[in-house]
Amino acid sequence: MRTTTTVVLVMLALSVQALPTAQAVPPKGGSYNGREGSGLPVTAERLLNASAEPGNWLTYSGDYKSHHYSTLNQITTGNVHRLKAKWIFQMHKTKVETTPIVVDGVMYVTRPQSDVIALDAETGRALWTYEHRLTTRVYVCCGEVNRGLAILGTTLYLTTLDAQLVALDARSGRVLWKKQIADPALNYTATGAPLAVKDKIIVGIAGAEGGIRGFLDAYDARTGERLWRFWTVPAPGEPGSETWGGDSWKHGGASTWLTGSYDPDLNLLYWGTGNPGPDYNGDVRPGDNLYSCSLLALDLDTGKLKWHFQFTPHDTRDWDATQIPVLIESAAGRKLVVVPSRNGFYYVLDRRTGEFLLAKPFVKQTWAKEIDKKGRPVMNPGQEPTPEGNESIWPGVDGGNNWMSPSYHPGTKLLYFNAREERRRFFKSDALEFRPGEAFFGGGGGGGARFRPEESWGKLIAMAPETGEIKWEHRILAPPWAGVLSTAGDLVFSATPAGNFYALDARTGKELWHFNGGDRVFAAPITFLSRGKQVVTIAIGDLLVAFGVD
Repeated sequence: MRTTTTVVLVMLALSVQALPTAQAVPPKGGSYNGREGSGLPVTAERLLNASAEPGNWLTYSGDYKSHHYSTLNQITTGNVHRLKAKWIFQMHKTKVETTPIVVDGVMYVTRPQSDVIALDAETGRALWTYEHRLTTRVYVCCGEVNRGLAILGTTLYLTTLDAQLVALDARSGRVLWKKQIADPALNYTATGAPLAVKDKIIVGIAGAEGGIRGFLDAYDARTGERLWRFWTVPAPGEPGSETWGGDSWKHGGASTWLTGSYDPDLNLLYWGTGNPGPDYNGDVRPGDNLYSCSLLALDLDTGKLKWHFQFTPHDTRDWDATQIPVLIESAAGRKLVVVPSRNGFYYVLDRRTGEFLLAKPFVKQTWAKEIDKKGRPVMNPGQEPTPEGNESIWPGVDGGNNWMSPSYHPGTKLLYFNAREERRRFFKSDALEFRPGEAFFGGGGGGGARFRPEESWGKLIAMAPETGEIKWEHRILAPPWAGVLSTAGDLVFSATPAGNFYALDARTGKELWHFNGGDRVFAAPITFLSRGKQVVTIAIGDLLVAFGVD
């Protein structure tokens, strides 16, 4: 750790203006970065062509294809070594997982539990703050987190820990309306960024570890009226219901807690689903447990299922398939969707039909002998949780990949993503009865022996997405939680769990720059223009740090 850098970070943090305490505090003088809010409205057409506005960052993944890539090239392999902290904003909350959106000089970020802050993207000065008050006690498995927002027109859309969808005026933070998505007393919660498409706001739900029945919703962007709901666990008589034993479907999980992707030509949404419930004891839910641990292709207008692909049938190791699906075209022009799955295999599918094309392991895995020609795993014996604890399973409960944003660079034609090499102790207990406000695990996957360093580490992978061939790897000491950003400056940005924010050469993987932030990173970097100059930002610990080249 570089002491000098850490001291500078602390000094900069102390100089940042404190957050306003009111629910919605307008900017002094009413000016957004000197532009008087000229970036609004963000129309559906602008979102459709978000990649044509590299000075902004208009959606959670940068565009509907989820490339998390920018055509900005002011910061390059030749000058990235001059990158320095430009401003720092103190969030005053722990485990910040936000990916900001930026609209013509105004940055919108979320922080735990479910707050929204508008910032001047040039200075980091707070313009207004919306502080959400929870309506009830909420069960959360994995921290009181929120990952981001959607914007459409002049309205921001936020999901909350108490399972609400909130519409805010982007100019002032004033609440326009609130809609209850589900009952938080039944362990429903929401942590992901919505996706705004056409006139709809697509919203996922969390809570599979609490025994919910999962779904994906579409809401009218203007009124908040629910337009359709797709249940990710079918009820008796519906297609797929035969994959659930007894009444286990009622608390079957299959949450939709991370943001998906969209193909406007096919008018299809691509959305991943989480684990079945209870997580680690599958005895009470015999069958494949559709549509858990799957990728769904849904018609945007109707919510009807076009196709599905299940990565891990009858999952008992908590290997959610909520990873962000990346949409690319093959060299021959075929429409593909690619996913580095939590189960340790990388998958390539035809996104028109869901046809399975390829699966390759990208981390050590022991649970499957192979993936057969139809995309179904051929299981190895001895890879299930046991009452005494099974320590022979790879990857661990957090998976080979998780919710961290991947990035596709159309120049290098490489897919970049963080991976986790680790094993953990999986155990199962007697299946639990569902109880509101309590976990519904049926075991666990995080405790037990502390494994050697060579059994727990991380890496950033550069992969040829059509073939699954790994071109290079950048190894880090601990399994990462940060997302990845690539840019036309031939750079790849990411961070280590300890807070080392770094830049690599996108073609070779050589490290070119780093900044020791000194705290944990659970977020993805983005880049944008501020007064004509490229800026890169990421949340490090409870700080939001913006970087630029002098």
